[in-house]
Amino acid sequence: MGSIALWRQRNCRRRLHKKYADAPGKRAAGTAFILLCSVLLAGCHARGSAPGPSIEFTRIPPSTEGSPDKLDVIEGRVIHGNPPLKIVLYAKTGNWWIQPLRNEPYTNVRPDGAWTNLTHVASDYAALLVESDFHPASTFKELPSRGGSVLAVATVKGSDPAAQVSKTLWFSGYEWRIRTAPSNRGGGPNPYSANNAWTDAQGALHLQIKKISEQWTCAEVTLTRSLGYGTYSFVLRDTAQLEPAAALAMFTYDYAGAGSNNREMGVEISPWGERSSENAQYVVQPYYVPENSSRFAVPSGVLTHSFRWKPQSVFFRTSRGSDPEGNARILAEHEFTSGVPTHGAESVRISFYMFRPAKEKLQHDNEVVVEKFEYLP
Repeated sequence: MGSIALWRQRNCRRRLHKKYADAPGKRAAGTAFILLCSVLLAGCHARGSAPGPSIEFTRIPPSTEGSPDKLDVIEGRVIHGNPPLKIVLYAKTGNWWIQPLRNEPYTNVRPDGAWTNLTHVASDYAALLVESDFHPASTFKELPSRGGSVLAVATVKGSDPAAQVSKTLWFSGYEWRIRTAPSNRGGGPNPYSANNAWTDAQGALHLQIKKISEQWTCAEVTLTRSLGYGTYSFVLRDTAQLEPAAALAMFTYDYAGAGSNNREMGVEISPWGERSSENAQYVVQPYYVPENSSRFAVPSGVLTHSFRWKPQSVFFRTSRGSDPEGNARILAEHEFTSGVPTHGAESVRISFYMFRPAKEKLQHDNEVVVEKFEYLP
């Protein structure tokens, strides 16, 4: 409570004491009224001294000198805040730079207070909890202090690179982060194990759905950089042996946004729990919009799946063999011209997971082998 409120409280007590002091019949009632007044004033004081919102980090990227390409996951939670508020992230490389994108500066706070996004790796990281009228600068020499539209500020040093949270592997000349956190993809929850993803002596990527300690575990790798518009291709060995409850997805995904669909689009191989000749699809999320998916059949043998992403279209193609330009061996192709996401902070993911609602449940370990990934601007 401020000085004016304290003065009013003391003055109120003095007047009440004077009013009831000379009248014995009124003294008991006056005492009760004064006690009630004190309780209400104490409640006012308690509300005035309630802690304001704060931010804590729950996952911190490694400390580096900064990289214009490499992205990593940063997570935290807001305490005593509410979901309409936003987080604005910064990473320090000399100055503080907004993350992950200048034109998409806000990170949503989920109903439970948690938040997740990508950031370029740097020496230090910062999170600001702000109201909707806060317009963040793209860079600061010094971070703004708490006050006005800035409700909380938190900074943290990057974690020790030798003890970083994420395990990574190298595949086709790129660094990929191996997923270990569970997800709801496939009607989850699906757990993931770092042991289910590796590369062999020939450089091929192996992903497994494997039973570990009586629990089915999945595999996923994510490119640690954003590539943007261009052609993405994936050369796969035979996937015809996969069980109906297994699903393989090669897709783009952006924590930062472009709405609830997170810039997701890609190729999915699965009959979704039922044996069907149409065991694959091209999709631009959300999948439940009829024109956003195109089903096709994947035969046995080595296949190349690719998509050419432009600002207003994405063209998918599947062909036999390992040549994405092998026009004579085209098995399927489709072009989407509506609902196509714009380039942001998305990165490519390859995920091998269980389709939980499948009528025919998984019986054995399943494995896919990606011989090659290629990107051409």
